[in-house]
Amino acid sequence: MVRSELIKRSPLRILEKAMGGSLGRGRIGVLASRKGVGKTACLVHIATDKLFQNQPVIHVSYSSRVDYIINRYEDIFREIAKKRNLESAVDVHDDIIKNRVIMNFKQDGRQVDQVLNSVRAMTEHGRFPAEVIIVDGFDFVNADFAEFHKFHDFAGQIGAEVWFSASLRGDEPIFDEWGFPEVLKPFDADIDVLITLGYKEDSIRLHLMKNGDKDVPGELSIRFDPKTMLIAE
Repeated sequence: MVRSELIKRSPLRILEKAMGGSLGRGRIGVLASRKGVGKTACLVHIATDKLFQNQPVIHVSYSSRVDYIINRYEDIFREIAKKRNLESAVDVHDDIIKNRVIMNFKQDGRQVDQVLNSVRAMTEHGRFPAEVIIVDGFDFVNADFAEFHKFHDFAGQIGAEVWFSASLRGDEPIFDEWGFPEVLKPFDADIDVLITLGYKEDSIRLHLMKNGDKDVPGELSIRFDPKTMLIAE
């Protein structure tokens, strides 16, 4: 399969259809679940799809080393290339990684301003016009709205879409009666799209819980396969 056909047939197009398009520049999306359910792999899959579309990606990780994140990208690229019989896979791989930057921070050791300054330096002085920012491992439990809002403002300033992961932990109930994660309620005003992940039978199902002011379908017709680390129909 050629690259253009791979993009067209990706199950992520189903997600975009449910959302009425891609997340969009200047907007914030959040993938939320309990720890270990597959948020990082889903974010990497989304980022890889953007890379296939020649959109530069900066991946900010608070929770994992750079080498671990690189291995995630490599594993997911191999699975996609194998499953879709991607032509010239080596050449495609070498091409897309030119548009990817991975940065690692400790949230307790770096303030949000310092993180955003580092990303800004990359986008401006590093001449890396990122269209997508992945923020993995941000600690919503110990953060406040003002910190999160800085990411929202930053996304608008540089014209990038920003995807976060959110680990849900603590005492029950984790969700309110509408399925919205309790820990994310203080940040609701700045979350444009919220997707929750949860086990169901032999796979992980994705639920679109918020999409701006639009009605949401709830469970989507796509799932996350924990064996291949891919989002699939």
